Amino acid sequence: MAVATRLEPVQFIGSSEAIRTVLADVECAARSDAKVLITGETGVGKEVVAQMIHQRSARASASIVTLNCAGLPDSLLESELFGHARGSFTGAYRDKPGLLEMSQSGTVFLDEVGEMSTRMQAVLLRFLETGEIQRVGADRVQTRVNVRLITATNRELQQQIAAGAFREDLYFRLNVIRICIPPLRERLEDMVLLTEHFLDMYSAQHHMARPTLSPAATAALAEHRWPGNVRELKNVVERIVLRANGTTIQPEDLPADIRPRLRIETPAGSPQASARPIADELADRMLRHGESFWSAVYPLFVARDMTRADLRRVVQLGLENTNGNYRLVVQLFNMPSDDYKRFLSFLRKHDCHLPFQRFRAAPTRAEARAAARTPAGSDTPTV
Repeated sequence: MAVATRLEPVQFIGSSEAIRTVLADVECAARSDAKVLITGETGVGKEVVAQMIHQRSARASASIVTLNCAGLPDSLLESELFGHARGSFTGAYRDKPGLLEMSQSGTVFLDEVGEMSTRMQAVLLRFLETGEIQRVGADRVQTRVNVRLITATNRELQQQIAAGAFREDLYFRLNVIRICIPPLRERLEDMVLLTEHFLDMYSAQHHMARPTLSPAATAALAEHRWPGNVRELKNVVERIVLRANGTTIQPEDLPADIRPRLRIETPAGSPQASARPIADELADRMLRHGESFWSAVYPLFVARDMTRADLRRVVQLGLENTNGNYRLVVQLFNMPSDDYKRFLSFLRKHDCHLPFQRFRAAPTRAEARAAARTPAGSDTPTV
């Protein structure tokens, strides 16, 4: 759960304007002990940025401790951070110092801080205000510590605050220096540099001949949305290295979830039909021919005969027809209403759950027809 390390020098690869801004922010953060909040999607390199700040700071001779807050229950997270007293819970056979206490003069990096419960947020806020450590189950303060705190999240904390899920006073405490790392799809010029770096790294690591990418394969990589960002790119390049063994990579040699697969032949076999995007064809099968999402789309996606981009397009078409209402999408795609949670879980698992807000700009077609039928001045609701 927690890792304390003295690190080899790390670097953030990229030449885009966005990365130059990030590197300038890192240098600024390293010159002080101010708290840093790093934001960005999963896999963009938030931990790398935290390590760079630590290595360039006056605390570089001490360790940096990393703790991922996601998925840890309050009791375990509090014990990890602050330690516990003997007998404070079952299995607490001795006093144990926490990570904050053991990181004196070093840096503590709390990843996914947006996943903390509101109770743990209050506990963390008290520590930030006093610097005092009181172990779980103890009746007094043990000590005060001098540590630098860096936090990271892939959530929009302002939205969390508005929803009552994150404390505004804690946000102000953490958000002294803000570093926002853009997703890979917004800095595709960096993708080429990263791909070349990972090709070198994994070829050496696995003792394989280094492959090269054809221009068409590079273009195919650039078309991918990269929902997993740099972490996903690393995995893809490692697979390429292991399979290619020094050859030139063509688009058809790419992993199935990256390989372009934009067209589908229809039973009618007409040239016009064969040029239709697969997402539009599948949407037609559900909207016009009554097929269920589970029989039309799900098998193709599981068999990797369609990409995440295709699935997102299918979801987009559904949301456009329902004004961003996922419950209506379930009905539109001919699924039982009880499948609502199953459908959303499937989309989230494969990073294909689209934010509904941007589809709420205009009334649905059904709402528009209902509004047209409602007499002027009537108070009858349209939905």
